[in-house]
Amino acid sequence: MSHDLEEIGNYGERITSLLKEKGIEIFSRIRFHYKGRILEGILLPRPQYGDKDVLVVKLDNGYNIGIHIDYVSELTLVEKGLKRRRTEVKSVKGKERLPLIAVVGTGGTIASRVDYVTGAVYPTLSPEDIYDLVPEIAEIANLETEELLNIFSEDMVPKYWDLIAERVAYYFRKGAKGVIIAHGTDTMGYTSAALSFILRNLPGPVTLVGAQRSSDRPSSDTSLNMLSATIIGVSAPFGEVTVVMHGSIGDTFCLVHRGTKVRKCHTSRRDAFRSINSNPIALVTKRGLTMLTKEYRPRSEVDELRVLKGFDDKVALIKFYPGMDPSIIEYLIDSNYHGIVIEGTGLGHVRKELLKPLSKAIKNGIPVVITSQCIWGRVNLNVYRRGVELLKIGVIPGEDMLPETALVKLMWVLARTRDLEEVRKLMLTDIAFEINRRSLFEYYPPVYIPPSHLKTMFIR
Repeated sequence: MSHDLEEIGNYGERITSLLKEKGIEIFSRIRFHYKGRILEGILLPRPQYGDKDVLVVKLDNGYNIGIHIDYVSELTLVEKGLKRRRTEVKSVKGKERLPLIAVVGTGGTIASRVDYVTGAVYPTLSPEDIYDLVPEIAEIANLETEELLNIFSEDMVPKYWDLIAERVAYYFRKGAKGVIIAHGTDTMGYTSAALSFILRNLPGPVTLVGAQRSSDRPSSDTSLNMLSATIIGVSAPFGEVTVVMHGSIGDTFCLVHRGTKVRKCHTSRRDAFRSINSNPIALVTKRGLTMLTKEYRPRSEVDELRVLKGFDDKVALIKFYPGMDPSIIEYLIDSNYHGIVIEGTGLGHVRKELLKPLSKAIKNGIPVVITSQCIWGRVNLNVYRRGVELLKIGVIPGEDMLPETALVKLMWVLARTRDLEEVRKLMLTDIAFEINRRSLFEYYPPVYIPPSHLKTMFIR
């Protein structure tokens, strides 16, 4: 097949003409001047969307840059490159007696490669791809993989949670010792909570894993995260749904978070995930897994596994704010919503003007659960008058649940009963470690103060 510049590069006439004049082809190494700096890198095809007069180059540090041709001067060819297609991977077979770990892909950055046509990344989840990316896995497990979904995590919907749970059950019944769910990081906490309520008496760990940075980037967290997820499946003593991600910004260890107690707390850091109102239950390094708690659900027998599917997606999660219009609650009532979760202030409060529509909602059979915007800590409606007023009209305190966990739980509960008393009872019952009996001081993260500042503060 002929790889003409206009076919592959998708550049406009100005750049195409210049490249032909210089004898430069796509994937050639080029050097050019940009605002007084000399830059060098690999010429990439232009993404399908955007300005056709922008030159796209992969620098030696692994990052792609786009520079308008108006700012490029003294463009020269350093070395012609091969016509680059999808990176070839080695086919590495595992050892016969190693445990089987299933990997179910749903999309996201984890185990992804660069798509040089669009300039984006796409997931590759074959066993060969993963062995090539993380060779150590071939020494500890045999993998069976399935790309169940290929979506952005923000496109996740409740019906997919049921679908994922079905595949998890399938692989355990097939003999898998653990199941890994490759998932985009943005909504991973919702999915992990959902699976925690659906899946009971698990024969092994269900580990959600993601990556903040794709595998083509020098700072990628993919390898350690995937290796850690595999180690969990092979050696963890528990049968629970967890999330495993980097525990620090370095490639030193990963932390294992309970599926109902985890949140993405940073947009881009590799250690973005934190256990909220809980401690991580385990730590993983390349050498193995260390349990950090004795309180966990042990692996069950396969024939004890239960899959309790079903979510009511007519549930809203809303954040209270000063001056919030009561008509928002009225809208949810008029739109036939079946449940409402509110992120209240502090111990779980809202303005007095919301009491009337919230009372109306409850009288219409719509349960209302209140959580806290503070994230850490526990809702307590017995301290201040507003909390007592909320209790009086029938609002359900969310205890120390994360707002998103409370949302998912209410969706799951309402798929089983619409009776308000039954809903209240189930929402206040700990099902998957989502509610702690008490809040420990150690759950709240410490603030980092540089030693030099401490010395200044306390030594005079």
